[in-house]
Amino acid sequence: MLILDGGTGRELARIGAPFRQPEWSALSLIEAPEYVSRVHQAYVAAGADVITTNSYAVVPFHIGHECFSARGLELARLAGRLAREVADGAGRRVRVAGSLPPVCGSYRPDLIDLDQARSVLAVLVEALEPHVDHWQAETLSAVAEARLVAELVAETAKPLWLSFTLEDEIADGPARLRSGESVTGAAEEARALGAEALLFNCSQPEVMAAAVRAARLVLGDDARIGVYANAFPPMTADAEANSGLDDIRADLSPAGYSAFAAAWQAEGASVIGGCCGIGPEHIAELARLRR
Repeated sequence: MLILDGGTGRELARIGAPFRQPEWSALSLIEAPEYVSRVHQAYVAAGADVITTNSYAVVPFHIGHECFSARGLELARLAGRLAREVADGAGRRVRVAGSLPPVCGSYRPDLIDLDQARSVLAVLVEALEPHVDHWQAETLSAVAEARLVAELVAETAKPLWLSFTLEDEIADGPARLRSGESVTGAAEEARALGAEALLFNCSQPEVMAAAVRAARLVLGDDARIGVYANAFPPMTADAEANSGLDDIRADLSPAGYSAFAAAWQAEGASVIGGCCGIGPEHIAELARLRR
């Protein structure tokens, strides 16, 4: 089992880094990047095999169009460099995943603008490429976003990991993306695009096992399939992305989250980590689960 890191934004806030809406985790890159390094180091110390660049919020949606035009490339380069430095200093093999986010807002397939996304993601790809081991397009709400990312990173020749966010309201039925598209269709598209891994992130732990099961039916038992769930309450289809800080579930202690992880692993997940609200203590518990 490969262990991913956990959420960055909430961990930055927890350790006292500059943090507010709408900049979210990008504010630390702007004002106090040493905190970003501390978060990466905490996840490495907890046992993560992969740390993710703090580039998720380096988009106009979070930092504004003016700031992105003036400093987007610089900030994304900084995010890549900070992760690379921590990974190289880990004393063991730690990979760096280049985070490529949904440009127009998380959880909202209705807001997707592929033309805007193309121009923004091209900046992130240029900035991050020297520093990352693979691309991690994450919190994708629709298959169209995956197609765009695959096109943009093709010339880098670096592996692509695709990670979709799922409808939170369905715990017993077939797993679906927030666009309503099926996980089966997303897995078929991931295979067609040559993705090295298919993951599911930033959704309720309860919906992940069904998604892993559906993906494995398409991709086979040897496929690299992964999960990194969040600790939020269910997100409705009309949730306003970046409108404020969501509550964190009290039941998702490290032990509670690890119990979910064991179920995902039993279904065929070989890559497990955490998203928003899942911290270094959760990752340390996952590392113990692996042993």
